[in-house]
Amino acid sequence: MQREVLLEQFFTSLISGSRADARDLVDRLLTANCAAERILTRMFWPTLQQIQELYRSDQISDLAHNYATRLMRSLASQLQPRLEQKDRRHMRVLTISGAEQSEELAAQIVADLLEANGYEVFYAGGGITNDEIVAQIGHLKVNLLVVFGVVAATVPQTRLLIDRLHDIGVCPDLQVVVGGGVFNRAEGLAEEIGADLWASDPEQVVKVIIEEPDRRMQSGQRTVGRRRRGNRDAA
Repeated sequence: MQREVLLEQFFTSLISGSRADARDLVDRLLTANCAAERILTRMFWPTLQQIQELYRSDQISDLAHNYATRLMRSLASQLQPRLEQKDRRHMRVLTISGAEQSEELAAQIVADLLEANGYEVFYAGGGITNDEIVAQIGHLKVNLLVVFGVVAATVPQTRLLIDRLHDIGVCPDLQVVVGGGVFNRAEGLAEEIGADLWASDPEQVVKVIIEEPDRRMQSGQRTVGRRRRGNRDAA
């Protein structure tokens, strides 16, 4: 019940734009020695999901949505330096997302958690062209591409990105991880577009990356690659 009360208070302060109330609640949790990671995964994430669902169903206004996402993003940034930093893994991660504020916030939480867990993280957010993403992967020689928080309209772009990465062989050992957004609502979509790993929330993203570093989607399982090769054979 205590957690439910805290979530309700946090939600109310966010959609009303009360920066002081939201900040005070987070400060009280930190004073009570609640870990920053727990605040992000147990309070910020479920609240963000609730706000996204209500906004998609037109149950909260644009104003309330903007209040909430912008305030939560500011608070998340303040929590980042408080995250316990684990030993460095010497692995690079490029994190991208959908262009919407809520999706960028979700991906930011993923980026912060991955960095705290020892990864060198480059967070680009949304609205980046595939050409730039591919070039950056090659330039940085990243080990993982994390695409978290994608809306339905941008799935084709993500599909083409994964296909192109396999096609041209940029960083052949690259692992592609997707999650959040439309991937949580469309079962099997991650596999269909050829992702190596998928996760429903930021905490799970970190978990699957750590636990399954060698998992790669087989070429025959990639719907896009299969279709393309079939078209070439037919030609």
